[in-house]
Amino acid sequence: VGVLPLLGRLVVTAGLLVGVVVGTDVLEAQLSTYAERSDRFNEHQQGIAFRVLQLVLLIAVGMGVLTVWSFDVGGLLVGAGFLGIVVGMAARQTLGSLIAGFVLMFSQPFKLGDWVVVGGHEGVVTDVTIVNTRLWSFDGETVVLPNDVVSKSTIENRTERGRLRLSVPVGVDYDTDLDRADEVITAAIDEVDGVLDVPKPQVVPQSFDDSAITLEVRVWIDNPSGRKRWRTRAAVIRALKRAFDREGIDVPFPQRVL
Repeated sequence: VGVLPLLGRLVVTAGLLVGVVVGTDVLEAQLSTYAERSDRFNEHQQGIAFRVLQLVLLIAVGMGVLTVWSFDVGGLLVGAGFLGIVVGMAARQTLGSLIAGFVLMFSQPFKLGDWVVVGGHEGVVTDVTIVNTRLWSFDGETVVLPNDVVSKSTIENRTERGRLRLSVPVGVDYDTDLDRADEVITAAIDEVDGVLDVPKPQVVPQSFDDSAITLEVRVWIDNPSGRKRWRTRAAVIRALKRAFDREGIDVPFPQRVL
């Protein structure tokens, strides 16, 4: 009679432990199936969600085992509550970063590989954890930003739409026929590789400056990246310089008369 309750507890405990193993496998399989069907649930989010749900499952089974062996679960919960308050007061910024990390992972303002500008820091997203976000800058530096800082900053995602507009200002002499300059610039841009035909390039007069009329040349590129932006911008400037030299259009420099 004294042995039967002990055996029952052992059987229930073993059943709970087996349930953890089986439940973990089922959970992983269900998440994988959902990730394959969903366009907004990537592999990175799948890993984070699996770890969080696995932790919840382990805590639930752990509480069940303690209950089976007649531990005071209520007192344990009260102690955990007080400990949570102390830890929360001591690590407010870290907890804020954790919460912000989950928000970023599931709101998806960017994903791995995107070219972004966050709070003045520009680069490619290389990793998003529950604590921080890592960028690889175009200077070859790794920038680590706490997630609470990222969530409070303005985020510019230059990759998400699949195309990007570049603006190249150029000044022409006051004696220049602007319609003729527009034709020369448009013809020069047509020779530049990587510039999209739709939306078509534009030449917009901007201002009357001290020594020149400033024109803004607007072109679009697809699949934007930092390297492609600078290479296309440099190619446009070279094409404009060749065209201006060929057509005799002057790019004036500032002058002062004393």
